[in-house]
Amino acid sequence: MSQEPLVASLRYYGVSPWESEVLYGLLNDMFKVEQDPDAKQDEDFATMVDVSFPLEFSDAFFKWFGYVRWDKVKAILKEMKRRRGAGKTMKSYICFAGKPNIKFVVDLDEHRWFNLAIEKIDFILELLEYQLDPQKIPPNITDVIYEFEQEAGRWRLHTAFSNDASYVFSQNEWKLVT
Repeated sequence: MSQEPLVASLRYYGVSPWESEVLYGLLNDMFKVEQDPDAKQDEDFATMVDVSFPLEFSDAFFKWFGYVRWDKVKAILKEMKRRRGAGKTMKSYICFAGKPNIKFVVDLDEHRWFNLAIEKIDFILELLEYQLDPQKIPPNITDVIYEFEQEAGRWRLHTAFSNDASYVFSQNEWKLVT
């Protein structure tokens, strides 16, 4: 009896055939990949890439996926931004399944900030236990979104969702969004 392969999602628009093939190849080594090259467009950005991993954001993921492969994923995203220039040219989502699901949103104008954000995603591993402590987050959270804060030069928790509510992290506390 064979086990079904894990399925990763690769959604994008405004991506060259070479770029999509490189991303697909990196993911296809480890997952079955569902592609959507006609993802819904955000008119503010010329390019969007959404990579969703079917595994939890953890040390175990990086050991299994491989640090070299992870570095190549980051490198292709940074190269895509470089090729598109400064400004609102590219938006990236990097998502991980888990409890809660974690999404990193990278939509920075300048290359160096975009690159820094991409490089620092895996740094969040050290903070997860503290930031997602059930005593510190709202109850029954299913999804969290991290956004990169340029002023501090680091990733910050931004939004959290439960089945029936949304919260924004502001002034060092969670606030219910109505």
